[in-house]
Amino acid sequence: MPKKRRKRKPQHRTVAARPSHPEPQDEYAGEGLIQDLRRAIRSDEPLDLLNMVSALLDVTDPRRRNPFSSEEPTATREALLESFIGLPYAETTAVLMVMRSLVSDEIAKARINRELANRRHPMPVWLQGLDDAVADPTMHMLTHVLNDGDDYLFAARLPTGHQLAALVYVDTNMGTVVKDAFVVPESLDELMIKLHSVARDPDQTIAPTDPANGRAELEDAIATAAMFWPPIESESWPMCRPLVEWMLRLLPSGGQVAEVTEWSDEQTAEIADDFFASPFGRPLDRPDERDLLDNILWFATSYAGGDPYRWSNVRVGMLLEDWFPRKVVASTSYLTKMPKVLRAYVRYCHDKQGIRAQWTEETLAAIDHFEPEYQRLIRSERDQGAQALVAALSAGTQADPQTLEEFVLADLDTEVGGRMHLQGLDDAPLPDEPFEWAGIPEDIHPAVQEMLEACDSFADEIGDVEYRTAMRRFLSRVAAGDPSVFRGRGSTVRGAAGVAWVISEANHMFSAKFIQESFGLKSSVAPRGRPMLQAIGLYPDQYQSGPVRLGAPDLLLSAHRAQIMQRRDKALAGFDL
Repeated sequence: MPKKRRKRKPQHRTVAARPSHPEPQDEYAGEGLIQDLRRAIRSDEPLDLLNMVSALLDVTDPRRRNPFSSEEPTATREALLESFIGLPYAETTAVLMVMRSLVSDEIAKARINRELANRRHPMPVWLQGLDDAVADPTMHMLTHVLNDGDDYLFAARLPTGHQLAALVYVDTNMGTVVKDAFVVPESLDELMIKLHSVARDPDQTIAPTDPANGRAELEDAIATAAMFWPPIESESWPMCRPLVEWMLRLLPSGGQVAEVTEWSDEQTAEIADDFFASPFGRPLDRPDERDLLDNILWFATSYAGGDPYRWSNVRVGMLLEDWFPRKVVASTSYLTKMPKVLRAYVRYCHDKQGIRAQWTEETLAAIDHFEPEYQRLIRSERDQGAQALVAALSAGTQADPQTLEEFVLADLDTEVGGRMHLQGLDDAPLPDEPFEWAGIPEDIHPAVQEMLEACDSFADEIGDVEYRTAMRRFLSRVAAGDPSVFRGRGSTVRGAAGVAWVISEANHMFSAKFIQESFGLKSSVAPRGRPMLQAIGLYPDQYQSGPVRLGAPDLLLSAHRAQIMQRRDKALAGFDL
């Protein structure tokens, strides 16, 4: 039996009903935004306002940031929140109430709660009960025999009786990633009736699935999709991502991501032997053809979903148009034989699985369609292997996942201080602990004390003990590492802001602009933080524009360490970015 591993992270697309309402745009500003919000609040349908706020949150989502760019994002979640807190209107109160439910960041929730405690605007009844929404107890999956992807269907109900149903499409060929999603103002039963009316393919199946496992699968697929650059986008995705993630959090937790079969060399050799012994492969049983099939099986088991028997028009397109010309370095005379082997192997697989002739003909027709371009590519100058990786990274496109695994792990090593720390990383919250004065010269105690008090005050304002502990630890190490940083005439408030900037940058939290304004400063705080980095042995010039990497896991907050662990595990599992 094949051994098991976690699902590999990289169409015959299943039929899905589309929402009839117009999708929200992400260009909201000024009076136009207030007017749009006013209309949404007055609507009888909660989804109008929920969609608007979801789109705003998505535009400012840190996952939207280009990982290959050192430029600061033009819009940040912190700036968005501050803009609504600073405008005490009924419309912004409504937005803050929705944001409180849709965001998962406890710090942001605490800030919103403090602000809402001072607001007295009358709100729609449904909005007042948003935090009491409940999930429909069932979840369904729409699947197809060729398994290019699955549609997950689930729903939520507000105390007022309003219902929301979501359909999320997970693409298998791209590596189990969310490729599309939408939410409609209907019950789950109503959405399924619509799907049944349009999904007349006898090879499609709608069946219940465990909601806890479904939640785990979708959260995993959303996280993997967020690693793609350029991002995966549709008319409604990822604008509805915050709304979908909120609906998922209403479902039971504790589910497991499904495992996928890992095929050993011995098992793929058995598949090849069986193929070449069959009527489909017997006429092709020659050394080149056997080697070509080995490469086809390599693609099928390691890149596009992990199933050597599953072939669709989309999957053969991926193989012919991209993977084989890019990955397999060989002579043209050798490569030109591959489509013939692929045709025979597709017939073999479909016959073995009992796939209807319609899909076999469609898949073979796709090979005919893509072969001319394949033959052109293998006869042209093109990037292959490591060159393809460099070209992809330079262009900011999705690069070869197998080659990127070590690239991603090495990048994570710099955040936590090496592979040993990366392997042993945990996501336990930082404890509430006192400031460590050992090793700090007495003559700088007053300056350090003032900075400490300003740091603590900032941490108390945003309501996070972990953040305070991380700042205390960093400040203590700076003071012990280079006391001269504290012996000048520099402002202790600016010094505290520099500490806050370093910890925020390292944990992907608040922007430099937000910290500057929070400490009442009129110029950038980053120049004050860079000497502190040098004091603990880091080279500050590398942080002129790029992210801060402290190389110390005990200065990273639990939420950020959890994200690092997730990326680590995906890389170790052989994911597709």
